[in-house]
Amino acid sequence: MVALTARENTKPQGRLTMQTIEIGVETIAIRSLDWDRDRFDIEFGLQNGTTYNSFLIQGEKTALVDTSHRKFQQLYLDVVKGLIDLSTLDYLIISHTEPDHSGLVKEVLRLAPQVTVVGAKVAIQFLENMVHQPFLSLIVKNGDRLDLGNGHELEFVCAPNLHWPDTIFTYDAKTRILYTCDAFGMHYCDDHAFDEDPELIEQDFKYYYDCLMGPNARSVLSAIKRMEKLDVGMIATGHGPLLQHHLLDWVNYYQKWSQEQAKTDTLVALFYCEDYGYSDQLAKAIAHGITRNGVAVELVDLSIAEPQEVRELVNQASGLVIGMPSQADQNAHAALSTILAAAHNKQAVGLFETGGGEDEPIYPLRNKFQEIGLTEAFPPILIKEPPTQATEQMCDEAGTDIGQWLTRDRTIKQIKTLDNDLERALGRLSSGLYILTAQKGDVSSAMLASWVMQASMNPLGVAIAVAKDRAIESLLHVGDRFILNVLEEDNYQSLMKHFLKRFPPGADRFADIKIYPASNGCPILADALAYMECEVTTRMECSDHWIIYSNVHTGRVAKLDALTAVHHRKVGNHY
Repeated sequence: MVALTARENTKPQGRLTMQTIEIGVETIAIRSLDWDRDRFDIEFGLQNGTTYNSFLIQGEKTALVDTSHRKFQQLYLDVVKGLIDLSTLDYLIISHTEPDHSGLVKEVLRLAPQVTVVGAKVAIQFLENMVHQPFLSLIVKNGDRLDLGNGHELEFVCAPNLHWPDTIFTYDAKTRILYTCDAFGMHYCDDHAFDEDPELIEQDFKYYYDCLMGPNARSVLSAIKRMEKLDVGMIATGHGPLLQHHLLDWVNYYQKWSQEQAKTDTLVALFYCEDYGYSDQLAKAIAHGITRNGVAVELVDLSIAEPQEVRELVNQASGLVIGMPSQADQNAHAALSTILAAAHNKQAVGLFETGGGEDEPIYPLRNKFQEIGLTEAFPPILIKEPPTQATEQMCDEAGTDIGQWLTRDRTIKQIKTLDNDLERALGRLSSGLYILTAQKGDVSSAMLASWVMQASMNPLGVAIAVAKDRAIESLLHVGDRFILNVLEEDNYQSLMKHFLKRFPPGADRFADIKIYPASNGCPILADALAYMECEVTTRMECSDHWIIYSNVHTGRVAKLDALTAVHHRKVGNHY
């Protein structure tokens, strides 16, 4: 265990604070604490803020590992200048070029023009386009080493797609610290810099994995295999607490979850252009929807993809999703030709624009896939303006649609094979009929529910089972609010028929339905027998469902003498 010889804590007096802590010999963590951030893309509704972690290693030469988010510009630079004379900084190591970690690279270069920027080849290329100025650089590959002196010999581990294509890990042999940027991280803001209490953070750790790392499970396993030869004593992550006290557990979780994800026989190859338009943002939302169905996703950047890699992945994939590249991107065009040559008529496909301003036209490519005979899993997604929450939700729903399409045979097989006495007995559990309606910002959704029960009296609470492949699941995280609408006996058929139908991605679930707003902003169905305003307080994972426990704040009954509609099944293995 590394002894902590110096520690400075800053309690959350304001929105943004800084923390420095010595985590090893001649090694300092610089943590930017963003206490109030409540969202990170469509998949992240944050409950505990986040941190952006940077690290300073001082041997005979000095290296800074990553920077911070631009919102911390003055706070971060003041801290760094208090630790070292930036005119003596030798290396700036870029784990990857996502702005929340490299947002202050240009400012560091301004203060330390002599510094050599270290990163993967793709990272250096991305930075050249980001900072628009010349700088010294050192391109590193897997296994390359950099000697800082005083025993600090750094070894670089190639970890592409975790979660950007340019990601590298950095290992310091002297301190046994592995710097992993996004991998093994979590969005969790606390002045405790380490993982002393795993129960406090394990839910955020899993949530982060599901949203960011799960879509690249195969890449996770490749990175873990490269880590095996290293004697790692601490993982210094780019977000959240550093992992030391329960290190083996966290790595084992990643390995277990990734093996489960990767062993599925259903794979979607998602091709996009990382540094073009809104491709990254939209691709992650689509991938998030796909993985709800237990389908693996492999993300590949068309701009840097090798033909052999593309060909092999298309041959393995059951589904293809493609974000349109720039018309000027020659490598991406070559990759598209390879995809078309390898695609076959047993695959499903979906296309989306990326909003870069010069997107390759989507419909000629769509026509070519139709000529080959691929099934279109969702209509083309057209981007005419910067994405909103509603745009990202549409992409999430598109991913859910292709995932459900690819698993339909598996679902039907499960229904047919599990019709035994136990399943028939379980099906005799009757339940009511309800419709959940939710609104968050510009995003709204609804679902028909039958697995609902009162779960507590003080405070009043209900528990609802929500299948993992439901698009509304992304609106039912802790702190989210929704309406539980109770359907009326002999007056539920029209509402049930409406909400059971398949909606195209982004479609208005409430078109032609009478609604009015609740005090929590969610839609109340005017024809419901009763409604309750609910707030999610706990989520429990139960195999293929989430159990959503919620406090009930208020409610109303429209007809005191009417009864709730009741749902009877014959078997217990499907609705």
